[in-house]
Amino acid sequence: MLHFIYMEKLPPGDDISFEMAQHLLVAADRYRLERLKVICAEKLCAGIDAKTAAATLAFAVRHGCRLLKDFCVDFVASREMLDAVMASDGFEYLMSSCPTVLKEILEKVKRTF
Repeated sequence: MLHFIYMEKLPPGDDISFEMAQHLLVAADRYRLERLKVICAEKLCAGIDAKTAAATLAFAVRHGCRLLKDFCVDFVASREMLDAVMASDGFEYLMSSCPTVLKEILEKVKRTF
């Protein structure tokens, strides 16, 4: 994060992991580093799958990351992924921690079916 603060970019050749991107996004949210937040959100979007989508969506809501939230809502609401995401462990957590986002998902599903 310090490298980003001073240089406004990630270290050259530094490919951050999904978990590191989550930690950096939390720090970027806390210190209002919007550009770093976008970089981390893009990295997280690239790593979404059926097992991680619901938990990542809850994470995006909790940290006010609109880019990541919108991507996850679209991913979860897709015909190919909906059943698999609903079967994941993170979906129960999403339902209990972010019930308002479920309405968004249902509206998107309704439009696509």
